[in-house]
Amino acid sequence: MQGSANLNLMIKAARKAGRTLVKDFREVENLQVSAKAAGDFVTRADREAERIIKEELRGARPSYGWLGEETGEADGEDPTRRWIVDPLDGTTNFLHGLPHWAISIALEHKGEIVAGVIFDAAKDEMFVAEKGAGAFLNEQRLRVSGRNRMIESIFATGIPFAGRPTLPATLQDLARLMPACAGVRRFGAAALDLAYVAAGRYEGYWERGIQPWDMAAGLVLVKEAGGFIGPVREGREIFASGGVIAANAELFDPLCKIIRQAD
Repeated sequence: MQGSANLNLMIKAARKAGRTLVKDFREVENLQVSAKAAGDFVTRADREAERIIKEELRGARPSYGWLGEETGEADGEDPTRRWIVDPLDGTTNFLHGLPHWAISIALEHKGEIVAGVIFDAAKDEMFVAEKGAGAFLNEQRLRVSGRNRMIESIFATGIPFAGRPTLPATLQDLARLMPACAGVRRFGAAALDLAYVAAGRYEGYWERGIQPWDMAAGLVLVKEAGGFIGPVREGREIFASGGVIAANAELFDPLCKIIRQAD
């Protein structure tokens, strides 16, 4: 696709950080004998990736604001625009040597996500989208799945861990949804879950208790691929509510009906 200057900048930053993370990913597999050493290594890799991305983006657009998982929030001279970045979504997968993690970069303008990049560096899959210009995977146009029957469809979610308070509601979601569909996947990277909805690999995705940087880029990908998005709690703003539902046009309402029963 012929992207804007901002989108091309985002792609460049993702690729640069991705090269570093792929190199680090090869190293982390050798550290599994020591959980602490591996964890410390991944923390450094995560922070270095965000440093690279921040340097590229803010170096080129110093007036834009910033929201990053590792370095937090910073205002810019331009209050209408900010970058929203997760330098390593799927950190636990990375730590365990599982090649399912991604870099997520989004551009927000006046409260709306207008461009997004999700780079799965381990598989060399670059998902990109820009408002009004469509969604693409490595130059191939993306469309959400055309399936319209729940029982033929698969969905993705994140299952809360380590005592997170959204676990009971998520287990209720699963109990209602699984008998009605062809399966549920839990791959451990929210950005890629949304990218896979845009690519038609999943019919839908939902998750409770996630952060803006987990989902920002994926929101514009799903929209530009013809999908629908909404909050888990109806009437709430997605970022503020910390929950999202995404699906193709045919299954969005049925999925919402099932998931929102817990709220």
